[in-house]
Amino acid sequence: MVGRNHRPSKEKVRSERRGRLAGRVETRHNHHTIRVVTPPETRPAFAVRDGNGSKNVDDIFLPSGRLRPDILDEAATRVLREALGHTRATNWDSVRTPHLFMGLLAAPDSGVFKWAGKLGADLPGLLDQFRDLFHQANAEPVPPLLLNREFLSDNVIRLLRDAHGRASNCGRGVLTPMDLLITLFTTPNSIVAECFERIGMTAAKLTELAVLAERDAPMK
Repeated sequence: MVGRNHRPSKEKVRSERRGRLAGRVETRHNHHTIRVVTPPETRPAFAVRDGNGSKNVDDIFLPSGRLRPDILDEAATRVLREALGHTRATNWDSVRTPHLFMGLLAAPDSGVFKWAGKLGADLPGLLDQFRDLFHQANAEPVPPLLLNREFLSDNVIRLLRDAHGRASNCGRGVLTPMDLLITLFTTPNSIVAECFERIGMTAAKLTELAVLAERDAPMK
């Protein structure tokens, strides 16, 4: 979590979260308990060099720090806007990977709907569960956030780059919600995947269902 003045210490927040999650049962389709400890997202951001090998060139951000709008399709743009809203609603001052997942659940495209159907999950119920799991009750209210580098955790930046790379590998110039969803499950040490693993659903199975859903979704 990014530090803010007058906020509880990381250890206190984690202790309170563990206490809130103990014994929680909210998954509607299987009624298992989910317990999660959120590790700090501190993986260094990726950078590339220009043709001269001397200047850092960013692949997904404008010079102002704004996320490039041209790398997102309309549905992915809606997902990221929802992620910003859920970041504020859960009292975090930077977007984390669970907030991206909340955005996918809040603004699902046809692929995400198909993935949820294959999983047997209720999208509104799953969104409520994740929002509750990652809500910081004792944190200060968060001011408006933007899709700028400064408001995105390092893991989110890495995930966006990986999703953009996946889209490029598939011959697409823009990334889609399914690129985000599949990358959420395939990224190492994924907090979102860990939540599902706690109830017996592996990241590999989640990825398999997402790939099948992407294949079944209508082409745009």
